[in-house]
Amino acid sequence: MPNKGGASPQQGSLFGEILDWMLAPLLLIWPISVALTWLVAQGIASRPYDRELGEVARSLGQQVAATEASGAGASKGRDRYALVPEAAALLRADASDTVFYQVLGLRGELLSGDATLPVPTDDGPIVPWELHFRDDEAGADAVRVAYLWVAPEGQAGTSRTMLVQVAETLGKRARLTNEIIKGVILPQFVILPLAVLLVWLALARGISPLNELQRRIRSRESSDLSPIDERRVPDEVAPLVRAINDLLARLDSSMSRQKHFLADAAHQLKTPLAGLRTQAELVEREIDAGRSTPDELKRSLAQIARASERAAHMVNQLLSMARAEDAEQAMRREPVNLAEIAIDTVRDFVPRALERRIDLGYDGVAPDEARLRVQGQPVLIGELVRNLVDNALLYTPAGGVVTVRVVEDPFGQVVVLQVEDTGPGIPPPEREKVFQPFYRSLGSGVEGSGLGLAIVQEIVQQHEAELTLDDTRVRRAAGGESPDGQGPGARFTIRFPAAAALRS
Repeated sequence: MPNKGGASPQQGSLFGEILDWMLAPLLLIWPISVALTWLVAQGIASRPYDRELGEVARSLGQQVAATEASGAGASKGRDRYALVPEAAALLRADASDTVFYQVLGLRGELLSGDATLPVPTDDGPIVPWELHFRDDEAGADAVRVAYLWVAPEGQAGTSRTMLVQVAETLGKRARLTNEIIKGVILPQFVILPLAVLLVWLALARGISPLNELQRRIRSRESSDLSPIDERRVPDEVAPLVRAINDLLARLDSSMSRQKHFLADAAHQLKTPLAGLRTQAELVEREIDAGRSTPDELKRSLAQIARASERAAHMVNQLLSMARAEDAEQAMRREPVNLAEIAIDTVRDFVPRALERRIDLGYDGVAPDEARLRVQGQPVLIGELVRNLVDNALLYTPAGGVVTVRVVEDPFGQVVVLQVEDTGPGIPPPEREKVFQPFYRSLGSGVEGSGLGLAIVQEIVQQHEAELTLDDTRVRRAAGGESPDGQGPGARFTIRFPAAAALRS
């Protein structure tokens, strides 16, 4: 169960867990084995004594049957069923147990023996000379009883029978049972610890490849992301090693991209920073030489301002790229009104579009009429729209048109965002390259960071959307211009999966 604060319980030792699961059943089965051994030992110990007791009961029954058949003898009543001295001595010969016997007549009267023996309560049919056994009590003693119904000689076809019972206390049986249990259980006190030790050693031997794998991983340098050799691990651990190798490959790729990104970012920042330093040193020398005029100072300061603006734009783009690559932030999603974000972005860029004499407008569904939402991260989607509009304004010449459009799928499957311009467009061979960080088309004459479309691509991927790039206008067969003389332009189309419909 999670402990307080929602934290998960600490994972214990794998060795200890396996050992517990192996030894716990063994320790649970051992007392069950002892109980079963005791029951089996009782049966084994009783079998020879039951055989002997039954023979005594059968011999006594034969004597009673013969005596009943010769009932005209001199002895009358109970005396004629008394055991002969030799038989009585045989029954009393056991020094460790007490033997009882009983003879009941045809009417159930006691003819001879001990009156303390209870009569059997069998409800089944009486079969003469069939030997039976039961556990019972004679007074305060627990006894084993052998009994049978005796038909007098010459009266086998009648239902008139006599009952003969011989009982014996359980001393010998208990001692034999204990001897059997001792002979079986005592060796287990040696075998059980030995089994535990063998299980411990076998488990330690089986776990040793994991310890070796751990040692190999710990001995690696922090920069060593090469795959772990799967041939040196057991088959059961191979899937784990493959998963670790996959993670190492992804980490290596990610770190390589980050190193390349940082190197490119440092190189890109050097240019505006170097320009700032050069302009500042030039102004300082001009002032020291007394050759600077207010107009020249203004021009130098304007160049410094442009260089600082480029540096600030570069830093902002780097921060946007970092936000776009932040998987944790991308996971915090909520329903987003894409039309509202698009209109707000267009409104923010209107002053810049007017300054460059570009017709910037929005064409699409109104925010209050939007029926569909995009399940996403509002900040990242806002960055996506801003970078697309910024890129369109950078590459669209004066007098051109930039249009932002949001269209809803009538079937409720997607929400489409389009940003199109009437600039020079992007040739088909370069359409995959423009989404790489710091890539800029040659010959465009546009100063940019080369990060805007890379940020767009990252955000699109995190939102499971689809991005396509084509021309705004139809190109001519030669020259790459549209039929009306303007540039073919570029149109970025992004199809977001639509969230549940929200109807007004």
